[in-house]
Amino acid sequence: MGIDKFVLPEGPFEPNWESLKNYQVPQWYLDAKFGIFIHWGLYSVPAFGSEWYPHFMYVKDRPEYTYHLQTYGPHTKFGYKDFIPLFKGEKWDPYAWVELFKKAGAKYIVPVVQFHDGFAMYDCPFTRWNSV
Repeated sequence: MGIDKFVLPEGPFEPNWESLKNYQVPQWYLDAKFGIFIHWGLYSVPAFGSEWYPHFMYVKDRPEYTYHLQTYGPHTKFGYKDFIPLFKGEKWDPYAWVELFKKAGAKYIVPVVQFHDGFAMYDCPFTRWNSV
């Protein structure tokens, strides 16, 4: 599906600050006290540094830059996009994650579905760079 065919559903807010001023945080969220945000994405393939790997791998004098050159070779031959076919999630078990988070006392879980690297963790109509 291309961007031109994608229609966002109507929601309760308009795309302006005035409309957002009416938002109220749900009581369950205020009561929850503990939740988990999951940062898991393409940057998990090199598993070096942090979720900022896609940025720092191109910054000279950073450990990520040196690691990338030593492990994968020059950026011209193996860039960030080349991790895509390596991101398989073959050991991903969402049910085990939920059980673990429940045992830890989490009241909500928020998976980050697209980080600053532009790689979507869902079938995104805006980009071909996604997990599907």
